[in-house]
Amino acid sequence: MADTEFLIVGLGNPGQKYADTRHNVGFVIIDELARRWGSELSLEKWNARSCRISRWGSRINLVKPMTFMNLSGKAVAEFVRFYKVPVENIVVIHDDLDMNPGRLKLVRGGGAGGHNGIRSMTESLGSNNFYRLKVGIGRPGKGDVHPDFPVDKYVLSSMSGEEVDLVNERVTSIEDGLQFLITEGPARAMSLINSIK
Repeated sequence: MADTEFLIVGLGNPGQKYADTRHNVGFVIIDELARRWGSELSLEKWNARSCRISRWGSRINLVKPMTFMNLSGKAVAEFVRFYKVPVENIVVIHDDLDMNPGRLKLVRGGGAGGHNGIRSMTESLGSNNFYRLKVGIGRPGKGDVHPDFPVDKYVLSSMSGEEVDLVNERVTSIEDGLQFLITEGPARAMSLINSIK
């Protein structure tokens, strides 16, 4: 797979008011990957912030769409067209209400499950055959979260210090899984990432 183009997309909403919310966990992870790889998302084009680096024998675009969640796919489609990225070389990192906080799951395809960012990606790309790296954020009524906490307010409220620490702890496993995906294919990547409960 040497010298191949990949997109790693983090989903979130732009603006300081959303910066540390659960719905923005994709942005948080993309920023941390860029930092670890000695880069920053300083390129602004196609309604996105991005950087393009060489790693693991491939060219990797880290992308944060700046279109708001429900239009994320429009920005990503521009990268796909310009860099001619096959849809199976796209990994979308996003929050998942139905998994415990910090749980990870790498899947390919599947429905949007009510996630507007994933719905936009599928519509704009004309395919759902990309990889999704789901990051659990829990949901009201589970764990310590009160069942009367409205879901829309829950996803757009700030992560606790414990949740932030948990996400930061997961980045090393995410990085290892992405390396396996890019250099060896999905089997080993899924084995590693999907073992993180």
